[in-house]
Amino acid sequence: MDKLLFEKSKEGRRCVQLPEASIHTFSLPKQFQRKKAPRLPEIAEVDLVRHYINLSKKAFGVDNGFYPLGSCTMKYNPRINEDTASLFKAVHPYQETHSIQGVLSAMKLLEDSLKEITGMDAISLQPAAGAQGEFTGLLLIKAYHEYHKDHKRTKVIIPDSAHGTNPASASMVGYETISVKSDEHGNVDIETLKRIVNDEVAALMLTNPNTLGLFDHNIQEITKIIHDAGGLVYYDGANLNAIMGICRPKDMGFDVVHLNLHKTFSTPHGAGGPGSGPIGCIDILEPFLPKPVINQSANAYYLDYQRPQSIGRIKSFYGNFAVYMKALTYILILGSDGLKEASENAVLNANYMMEKLSKVYQIPYHKEGCMHEFIISIDSLKKEHDITAKDIAKALLDYGIHPPTMYFPLIVSEALMIEPNETESKETLDHAIDVFLQIHKDALSNPNKLREAPISTPVGRLDEVSAARHPVLRYLFQ
Repeated sequence: MDKLLFEKSKEGRRCVQLPEASIHTFSLPKQFQRKKAPRLPEIAEVDLVRHYINLSKKAFGVDNGFYPLGSCTMKYNPRINEDTASLFKAVHPYQETHSIQGVLSAMKLLEDSLKEITGMDAISLQPAAGAQGEFTGLLLIKAYHEYHKDHKRTKVIIPDSAHGTNPASASMVGYETISVKSDEHGNVDIETLKRIVNDEVAALMLTNPNTLGLFDHNIQEITKIIHDAGGLVYYDGANLNAIMGICRPKDMGFDVVHLNLHKTFSTPHGAGGPGSGPIGCIDILEPFLPKPVINQSANAYYLDYQRPQSIGRIKSFYGNFAVYMKALTYILILGSDGLKEASENAVLNANYMMEKLSKVYQIPYHKEGCMHEFIISIDSLKKEHDITAKDIAKALLDYGIHPPTMYFPLIVSEALMIEPNETESKETLDHAIDVFLQIHKDALSNPNKLREAPISTPVGRLDEVSAARHPVLRYLFQ
């Protein structure tokens, strides 16, 4: 076969034949070569298609049914989001900026929209997910303190109800973590906070509303305590779906925020991606943002790499662009009034469901209502009938409902965290309420039914401990 190559000429691209001597071949070393051909299955296309279609039917997502996974905000993803993102499928990250002015303009519009929603002075879209957003935000905080030669600040305060990624992110940046306990109402214990704050504290990480679904009414006092000690305050935006369009993190006193576009702004979520975790910050932290940043000259948008104080690049290229476009579509369609209504409906749905379930389930911390999510404790059922939170969760699968988040937050015994979000109808909520009530009846009258659940799924209850400790990650041919 001739050795051919496409090359550019004045007339355009043309095909030329290369001399044999210029061809470099690669030979795999013998010790890495197969001794016999791989055993690959031979199968008809129709059988292969049916196989994967049947597998897809066994997977569960928001499109299949109710998915009240607390703290994860598994809301429905409108198909127009997908249509908009598909318009950009031919765009390549290596394109010159002069050929992607529309792309950069859209990204800048998203940044400006997120600035308005959060109150922050600057936004970087670069982080790929919420945890990477946390990591990036903490790098900004560390860079800020180091720039001011305040090297003694080596500690980050984190509430005992926080997401597990908070202490993990702080540790990755090199900080020591200090836990602050919750008070009897489920909020940050102010007196404990005052005792542990000193000039070694770099930051406080806080989610508001917190993982109990409670808005901390002392939030401005909390942020002032940290600021008066010279620290900064980081906002975990995982629960922004309860307050977007209503109040803003900067107005509460936060200095850095990460947002989960794949949660709050209605893009696909779950199973590891795709995600996007932009960060916002106040002006004193803006010089440290990841580079490049999108800037605008007189005539065009460009990617600015000339940022000497930047913490550097966080993500290859500029992040998950398709997720940006889905989130931007969601924001533009709803507008400020629509975002506010979405938050209000999320709070309404959670309170409606919580009130109905409170008749039989133990619900701690929510005497005055909840925000976007609430917690059920199965502790009394466990003590009296040996039924656990896991049993309840597994039983839900037999009714076509995805289980809530289990055993979190850690400060609640036998916890189930339920977040219905705003995209679910009253009919769906009423069905879910009936299911929860029926499961509670079964826990009292037929507990073995719950201990054996699920029975209608492709596989029954798995040995999750063995699966985690001894995973089988490949298939061996017989």
